[in-house]
Amino acid sequence: MENILVIGIAGGSGSGKTTLTTRLAEQFPEEVTVIRHDDYYKHYEDLTLEERKLLNYDHPNAFDTELLIRHLMELKQGRPVECPVYDYAVYNRSGRTRTIQPRQVVIVEGILIFENRSLCDLMDIRVFVDTDADIRIIRRIQRDVVERGRSLESVIGQYINTVKPMHEQFVEPSKRNASIIVPEGGCNRVAMQMLLSQVRSHLRGED
Repeated sequence: MENILVIGIAGGSGSGKTTLTTRLAEQFPEEVTVIRHDDYYKHYEDLTLEERKLLNYDHPNAFDTELLIRHLMELKQGRPVECPVYDYAVYNRSGRTRTIQPRQVVIVEGILIFENRSLCDLMDIRVFVDTDADIRIIRRIQRDVVERGRSLESVIGQYINTVKPMHEQFVEPSKRNASIIVPEGGCNRVAMQMLLSQVRSHLRGED
């Protein structure tokens, strides 16, 4: 495939980047494919569940970003990839993969995708979703307790020990690599319309 548009959507945990990604993809179900950095958490087969729970999942070293880069390059060349599938319940890869097909627009989503320069260089548009910390922690608690089966104590402990300090050390500074900063993610109608317009122009061959 030629002239694939790659959009990176980053931001802190609970910022609304997944909502923005989902709403964009829903508008163009046949033309957009999504690849998520979270699925590229490293595989820890030699660690017990309790040991895996203690790992820092908000540090760049927690991700196999090199594999994501290779997969994104394959998609840009028009070739499908086998993406790992992460299982939040066991804090590890599931052992399964899912096939991601190359399409005219590829959205890459994750908290740290702008931290890596080589990954950034593969993106045509880099969107950073900027949301107040209080809102982000509330959303994270709701998501992890309800959707991922975590205890409230574990979510708060992880936020204090790793999420907040890693956000300040890595995620927030990566904002300088963004081409667009969007307050409130998918709830920002003006930003959403701008991105939709960019995608439509690309699909019409106007960029």
